[in-house]
Amino acid sequence: MSALSVTSAAPADAGPAQFLTFMLGSDMFAIGILAIKEIIEYEGVTSVPQMPACISGVINLRGTAVPVMDLARRLERTPSPVGKRTCIIVVEVESGDGPFVIGILVDAVNAVLDIAAADIEPAPAFGAQVRADLLQGIGKVQGRFVLLLNVQHVVSASDIGAMAALAPALA
Repeated sequence: MSALSVTSAAPADAGPAQFLTFMLGSDMFAIGILAIKEIIEYEGVTSVPQMPACISGVINLRGTAVPVMDLARRLERTPSPVGKRTCIIVVEVESGDGPFVIGILVDAVNAVLDIAAADIEPAPAFGAQVRADLLQGIGKVQGRFVLLLNVQHVVSASDIGAMAALAPALA
């Protein structure tokens, strides 16, 4: 199985980093924009048998089958019903076999924010709403906390392995 590279939080003397913020229920999350390829309107997915529970299915993205992960299920939350603002954030992550594209289903996309390194705290070891290994840190933005996801860890090696094994069958 392939190992994923790990991206650490920015050093304290680095300038602000840009993050795309989005909602899952009433909680605000963010992903660094460098991993994001595009954001598309949710128009449904094609289910694929024998996929991990957090994989909703696949979408056709310009002729390529792209798996879609339901982030709420991945974070062990109850998924929200699909609404007008439901989106798929298409990201590219590195795996041992090279770049891998996957869609992440979220309730609503908000905005791109600059978050200074000084406003990012390390992920707490316990007590957070999300497992610490899935977080890059917690950002403070306008008096509100934003959970900064480590997209490399959210899309785990086991999920990538299951999807990669299926990819030839989808082509």
